[in-house]
Amino acid sequence: MSDFLKLFWQKRLETCGKALINNNFDLFIAEDAKDARNIFFAQIFPDLNVKTVSWGDSLSFIQTGILDELRRNSSISVIETFAKDISRAEIIERRRQALLVDLFFSGSNAVTENGQLVNLDMVGNRVGAITFGPKHVVLFIGRNKIVTDLDQARERIKSIAAPANAIRHTGFKTPCIKTAHCFDCSSPDRICNTWVITEKSFPKGRVKIVLINKDVGL
Repeated sequence: MSDFLKLFWQKRLETCGKALINNNFDLFIAEDAKDARNIFFAQIFPDLNVKTVSWGDSLSFIQTGILDELRRNSSISVIETFAKDISRAEIIERRRQALLVDLFFSGSNAVTENGQLVNLDMVGNRVGAITFGPKHVVLFIGRNKIVTDLDQARERIKSIAAPANAIRHTGFKTPCIKTAHCFDCSSPDRICNTWVITEKSFPKGRVKIVLINKDVGL
């Protein structure tokens, strides 16, 4: 990467990071997904008393490889909410249970330079866990999620994140799957149901954010 682009992203992450700290989020900055995993296990995980974990639908988190390592840890119970061999009713029940874990992982659809998290959910389990329930929340957010303000956040989500996520989930039947554009549809498979804007972490430090200096996730 050219030096001027490195400086560009350095400044954007610094600006966003300072705002997040001012909004009571714990902040860590990683160079890539591997570095994010190392930061988590070296700087975040040791300070938490974790017996149960779960996660929201997040490609950014999956890219870190953290979940695979936690699954191998016999002292930690992982609530699997995306298993393929269980009924839809059991999946929903597990997602309800995941709201009471010690540690919940996810990403964010967008983060503003003022340090606000903006998310749009289908079921609501992901935004619900970010808001309340799990003792600790760790979010992995790629630099591609950084936007100027709430208007840009909504535009990014509706024009990129939502259609791309609908396409990613095979079996859904929404107009955006065919066109890659949002039609504000009324489909039973609509994934755009609940908006949540997180202005600040409460209590302070409950939500920990790892900004990644790479484009990761949707």
